Amino acid sequence: MAFRRLTELPVAGRRVFLRVDFNVPLGADGKVSDDSRIVASLPTIRYLIEKGARLVVSSHLGRPKGKRDPQQSLRPVQQVFERYLRQPVAFAESIIGPEAEAASRALQDGGVLLLENLRFDPREEKNDPEFSRALAALGDCYVNDAFGAAHRAHASTEGITAHLTECAAGLLLERELQALGRLLTDAERPYVTILGGAKISGKIDVLTNLLPRVDRVVIGGGMMFTFLKAQGLAVGRSLVEEDRVEMARGILEDPANREKILLPVDTLVVRSLESGEPGAVVPVRAIPEDGIGVDIGPESIDAIAAALSEARTILWNGPMGIFEKAPYAKGTLAVAERMAKATKRGAFTVVGGGDSLAAAHRAGVTDQMSHCSTGGGASLEFLEGKTLPGVAALERAAKATSR
Repeated sequence: MAFRRLTELPVAGRRVFLRVDFNVPLGADGKVSDDSRIVASLPTIRYLIEKGARLVVSSHLGRPKGKRDPQQSLRPVQQVFERYLRQPVAFAESIIGPEAEAASRALQDGGVLLLENLRFDPREEKNDPEFSRALAALGDCYVNDAFGAAHRAHASTEGITAHLTECAAGLLLERELQALGRLLTDAERPYVTILGGAKISGKIDVLTNLLPRVDRVVIGGGMMFTFLKAQGLAVGRSLVEEDRVEMARGILEDPANREKILLPVDTLVVRSLESGEPGAVVPVRAIPEDGIGVDIGPESIDAIAAALSEARTILWNGPMGIFEKAPYAKGTLAVAERMAKATKRGAFTVVGGGDSLAAAHRAGVTDQMSHCSTGGGASLEFLEGKTLPGVAALERAAKATSR
C-alpha cells in the first residue's frame, strides 16, 4: 500500500475533493433505508472538517445509466448527512462546470458541499479525461474513501488523480485494505473461510485464491448444491449451476483440497419457495426429487461451530440459505453468532458482502466482528488477488509526487 495517507495530506483552508461510497438503498418513501455506508465514512469526513478542510463530497448512487433520474438523486442522502454532521451541507445540482466550481469556492473552512449523483453524467463511468479534469477543478487535493467503488476505473476514482498532484487514501479505504490484506498475507492460523450465497460463479476466483492459504473452507448457501451434484448426489429442485459442476468436481478431487473443504451434511428442504412452509431437515444424500434446499441443517451448523471453535482467523462471505425468510435463516444467523463468539475469544473475524452484513446486523452482532467490509464487489476482487484501479491510481500519484 504505497499510497499517501490522509494524515500526511495538508488540508487546512484547502478544497478537498472527497470520493465516498454513499450508494445507499432508498425505501419506497424515497428516504435512506440503510445509512451504514454514510456512517462508515464519517471518521474521514470529521477528521477533514476538524482540520479546516473545505469538503467537496462526491458519490454515485444506483445505476442511472448516465441520465438524470430524480429517484436516484443524492438529495435524500444530504438530509441524513446533515443530521450526522450537525451542520449544514450545501448541495450542487451541477456536478461540474461554473456553478459547481463557484459552490466549491464559496466554502469556508470546515464547510461541506455534496455533489449530485456522479453517474448522472455518462462520462463518469467512461473515465472520460475531460470529465476527470472538470472534477479536479473542484478541488485542490483529492482523497478517496470509497472502497466500495475502488474496483471501478471511473473518472472520480482513477481519472481525477492525473489532474490533482496531491492524492491520499481516506481512513475507511486504508482500514479496508489493511483488514483484507491481512487475510491474504498475514493470517494467523487456524484460518477458516465460510463461503455462501446463491452461486459459485461469483465466488470461484475467491475460492481458488484462498484455498492454498486457508486450513478449512466451509461451503453453504445455494452454491453448496453445485458441489453436492459434483459429488454425484441428487439435489432435487435446488439451485444448481450446471455449467460449474465440472469445475466444482475438479476442486473437490484435487488432493490438496480434500481435507480442507467442509460441505453440509444436512439441509432444510421445502416443496415451494412461495408458501413459507417450515420445511423438513433431511440428509444431503436424501434430498427428495421435488425438494428445494433453503438452509443448512443442525448437524451442519454443529460441524461449522466445531470448525470455528479454534480458528484464529475467519472470513465470512455469503449467507447459508434464504435468510431473508425467517424460517430459513437459522443457519446464517448461527454463523453470525459463532463469528461473534470467535471474536470475543480473540480471533480476527471479517464479514464481507451485503447479505452477510445484513445477517450480522439482524443477529445483532455487527459490532462484535473485527471488521465489517463495506466493499461488496471490491472486497471480492481484492480477495481474488486483483489490482483495484482506485488503489493503483493513488499509488501512481504517490510515486509521481515523490520523484
